[in-house]
Amino acid sequence: MALFRLGPTSESATCVQGEGVYLRPPEMRDFEAWAGLRERSRAFLTPWEPTWPGDDLTRTSFRRRLRRHRQEIDGDEAYPFLIFREDHVLLGGLTLGQVKRGVVQAATLGYWIGAPYAGKGYMSRAVRAVTGFAFSNLRLHRIEASCLPHNEASIKLLERIGFTREGFARSYLRINGVWQDHLLYGLLESDPAPLRLPKREQG
Repeated sequence: MALFRLGPTSESATCVQGEGVYLRPPEMRDFEAWAGLRERSRAFLTPWEPTWPGDDLTRTSFRRRLRRHRQEIDGDEAYPFLIFREDHVLLGGLTLGQVKRGVVQAATLGYWIGAPYAGKGYMSRAVRAVTGFAFSNLRLHRIEASCLPHNEASIKLLERIGFTREGFARSYLRINGVWQDHLLYGLLESDPAPLRLPKREQG
């Protein structure tokens, strides 16, 4: 996992490099690719996500999203990323959200993949890379994730990365307009996870 800064147009944006993929915060230049991929993947994503606002795929809504992302990053509240293949094709998105400091030092992982790229291993590579970033650069101790009990793809992904199933939450999140149960997962900085890239040396 490599970490570096982008050019002058994104001076504070962090880029995380993974195996065959890279992640960086969204920018206005990503709007058309993002909106196009989300629209093409609408039927694929709808069962797993909160109900989309009516203006979700508009340029104005995307601009508001970027402003909110910048505030979250600046406030150490959340770290949103878009996921790209090495040839700069947009694959999906991933967020380390609800960052808690103090005695907790944890964040919540959320992600989505475009329908054309699902099941090809891209998200596994992205999650591996971002766990390295979370534990090394953000100095987090714990990453939490949740998924619907019938989302076999997410269950396999999380367990492949090294997440441990820790519980079951009734009516946990409102997904596709309905309060739904979720499986709860956690990954600790100290967990043995041979597929995860090694944590950067401290100091």
